[in-house]
Amino acid sequence: QVQLVESGGGLVQAGGSLTVSCAASGRTFSRYAMGWFRQAPGKERKFVAGISWSGGSTYYADSVKGRFTISRDNAKNTVYLQMNSLKPEDTALYYCAAGWTAGASVRDDYGYWGQGTQVTVSS
Repeated sequence: QVQLVESGGGLVQAGGSLTVSCAASGRTFSRYAMGWFRQAPGKERKFVAGISWSGGSTYYADSVKGRFTISRDNAKNTVYLQMNSLKPEDTALYYCAAGWTAGASVRDDYGYWGQGTQVTVSS
């Protein structure tokens, strides 16, 4: 099993940058594909980015491609989401998740979830 804790959220102006982190417990972190999802108020939780267990493959939703970068450090049991050129529509609760299929965009493909970190982008 793995437990996930997100951090690094906050308030940022449109056009700004922010990096959120997800720290995982347990020695099996490197076996999991990881993903970032986000959920805005009143909306469904949606896939943002995913990364393979080795970090060699990354996947992005069209809405963030070219602006967001997912990465991981297996030695630190941490996955990151660097967000640049932020827009007000990026405002959401950001969740990290651990699963078994790299790049999976469906919630059911992830078995472990963090509690989320709030990202708010002001216009």
